[in-house]
Formats: sequence, structure tokens, C-alpha cells
Amino acid sequence: MCPTQLTQDKDRPAVIRQALSISLATGLYGISFGALSIAAGLSLPQTMALSLLMFTGSSQFAFVGIVGAGGGAASAIATSGLLGVRNGLYGVQMGPLLALQGWKRVIAPHFTIDESTAVSTAQTTKDLRRLGFWWAGIGVFVCWNVLTFVGALAGNAIGDPKIWGLDAAAAAAFLGLLWPRLASRTAQACAALAVVIACILIPFTPAGIPVLGAACAAVVIGGWDARRTKTEVTQENAYE
Repeated sequence: MCPTQLTQDKDRPAVIRQALSISLATGLYGISFGALSIAAGLSLPQTMALSLLMFTGSSQFAFVGIVGAGGGAASAIATSGLLGVRNGLYGVQMGPLLALQGWKRVIAPHFTIDESTAVSTAQTTKDLRRLGFWWAGIGVFVCWNVLTFVGALAGNAIGDPKIWGLDAAAAAAFLGLLWPRLASRTAQACAALAVVIACILIPFTPAGIPVLGAACAAVVIGGWDARRTKTEVTQENAYE
């Protein structure tokens, strides 16, 4: 057995644990969504349809938030759709990384979410990236829908979901995944610029725009880093 295969076998349990931990953290947030959806006037079947078919947490919260505030269907759909655009951007990145074929390629878009993308891209080989993607994607799907059902049944009985800290669970899980990846100056600069852009946009733009705006940080920093690397290589070649 080659060293690479040995390393992958050793890392598989850690990848699965990482995927399951973020699945549980995100799934707990589903209780909040289920309760808020019922409070906004949606029925249990409608609430479950959103989680099973839409399956993108922030878009679901935006939808029920607008409906609960008395907004129309058009504005609810437009806002939730805008928030869901990022999943399409994830697909552009994940396609070449996973290189899936056949039926897996057909169903993979439904599980291409924040969590599966984060766990997958944190891995070092294609096999481990695939492992992280499926365990996180399916894990979140199962936990989210089961706990959405629990939250919808409980309705307002659980009180304000923020009291239980459910609104912070997903953010904490993402921070745990993000932190080890901020070792380089380029990654740190990208994260800092994203925070600044989001903070500037939040008070003045609709939901979804700050997220997309923050993503532009990767384009800016990536372009700057590519030019810097190209210049260094050119200088090295000229020196030689």
C-alpha cells in the first residue's frame, strides 16, 4: 500500500468526525427554522417542503422571515433566491475538485451547501474531499430535516430560539473549520477584506448582498496574489 493511501486511511475517521460535528451543529439550527416557520403562518407540510426541496438554510430563514413580516410571495422568493446564488458558485468550484460521474453528479448539486463545501475543500486529496462532501452534505440534510420537523411540531413552545444558542451553533462550527485555514498572509488578508466589505454592506443592502459582496474579496486577493506570483517567477527567470 502506497504512503498516500495509508495517509488517507488514517485521515478518514477525522474527516467523518468533522463532517458529523458540523452536521449536528447545523441540524440543531433546524429546530429554530421549524419553530419560526410555523410562527410565520406556514403549515407543517409547507415547512418540511422548504427543508426537503429548498435545503439552503439562510434562504429558508429569509423566506419565512418575509412571510412572517407580511411580505408578498414575490419578495420572499426574490430574497431567498438571491441568497441561494452562492450555492451555484460553490458548484463551479466543487465540480473540478470532486470530478463526480454518473448518478452522483446528478444528485450532488442538492447537497452542495456551505457545510459540504467547507468540509470538502479543507481536505488534501480527491478521495478525502469526496468523503467530506458526502458525509457533510447528507449529514446536514438528515439532521436539518429531522430537527426541522421537531421544531415545527414544538412551534412556539420552545420560546425564542436564540435563548438556546441555536443561532450561534452554525457560525461556531464554521469558525472551527475556517480558523486552521488562516495560516497564510493571503488567507488572512482575504478574510479581513471580506469582513470589511460585509460590515459596510449590511446596513444599506438587502439580505444576500453582503454575502455576495464579501465573496468579491476572494477575487480581489486572488488576482493580486496571482500577479505577485507571476512577477516573482518572471524575476527569478530573468535572474537565472
